[in-house]
Amino acid sequence: MNQTRKRKYRALVAPKGLVSFQVAVKETDLHISASQDLTAQARTSILTHRRFVEGWIKDNPDFLTSLNPPPPGRTGEDLAPEIIKEMLAAARKAGTGPMAAVAGALALQVGLDLLRAMEAEAGEVIVENGGDLFLAAQRDLTVAVYAGRSPLSQKIGLKIPAKLQPTGLSTSSGTFGHSLSLGRADAAVVLSADPALADALATALGNRVGSIKQIGEALSWLARQPGAKGGLVIKDAELGAWGRMELVRL
Repeated sequence: MNQTRKRKYRALVAPKGLVSFQVAVKETDLHISASQDLTAQARTSILTHRRFVEGWIKDNPDFLTSLNPPPPGRTGEDLAPEIIKEMLAAARKAGTGPMAAVAGALALQVGLDLLRAMEAEAGEVIVENGGDLFLAAQRDLTVAVYAGRSPLSQKIGLKIPAKLQPTGLSTSSGTFGHSLSLGRADAAVVLSADPALADALATALGNRVGSIKQIGEALSWLARQPGAKGGLVIKDAELGAWGRMELVRL
């Protein structure tokens, strides 16, 4: 992804009382809202966790290219950095390759680093990584759903109560964006307490939607996955939802 590519929807992100800033390092481009400007700390965190991922890929090239979960018990896995463990665990639960969880895992690790940097119980942080979110706020949040050319795009919002946070919320699409999807959903959204798992499950959910007729079956699959709290699929002008998805009209 070109880190200078504009994401117009970010202009709509302005949580009251929080400072919003953007941090880009190579392909990583994060939009962050926090109780204070933590640009320097965010950059350091991104560099640290990218280094972990890049180093692991260098030693395990299939980690980058595989579309299937790696078998458990690989040599050195117990000593892997936390972000790698998160990605491997999410891939095995969702049935995807580990890179399907990288955006959510990075949002989580950066978010946790920033919360620690604030050293305050009331600290709030929202990290958005190309449609993958780590949400940790002391308030209810409403997140707009971007669904490409669907007439429902940015007309539907998801209310995320404070009591569910911190949490992950991820979106995958087979009709726009740079992430690999084997389906044709305009938006496949998953809510999970684990942002890395939300990311991998959103990919797996979107892979199962090639047509409107498959929305229900795909959501039924998601409902059987441990760790999934809710899901939403938009395809053309049709929408299906399951679980703890509180929809609001925008």
